[in-house]
Amino acid sequence: MNQNNTPAVGFYIPAAIILSIGGWGGLLAVIYYTLPTLGPRWLFFFLLVLGVSGLVLPISAYLNRRFPSKPPATVFTIIREALLAAFFAAALIWLQIGRVLTPALVILFGLSIGGIELLIRLRERSRWNP
Repeated sequence: MNQNNTPAVGFYIPAAIILSIGGWGGLLAVIYYTLPTLGPRWLFFFLLVLGVSGLVLPISAYLNRRFPSKPPATVFTIIREALLAAFFAAALIWLQIGRVLTPALVILFGLSIGGIELLIRLRERSRWNP
């Protein structure tokens, strides 16, 4: 029988709901009620990371549960993957605000984020556990 030690997707639902409501609700408040000065702009990116990580957290948990790896993904691994996806989205929006985002840059940046996660997972796999 396949032994999967990854927590169930339902374990992440409360955190995902809190992050999503706080992130997207705050983002709507920032967009509608502030001017785009320096402080609200940083708040925009912070709340964007919260909202996107709240959306991606159950997806990442489901994918890690559906396609188990050796060693199994821990809680920290799933949270890290959700945060990397959120940082990817925030970086793409930041580049779009500066009008420098191109399709090649999206692909290159996505591959680099995926490569970083791959190297971290390889390091986790190569650690010796007696």
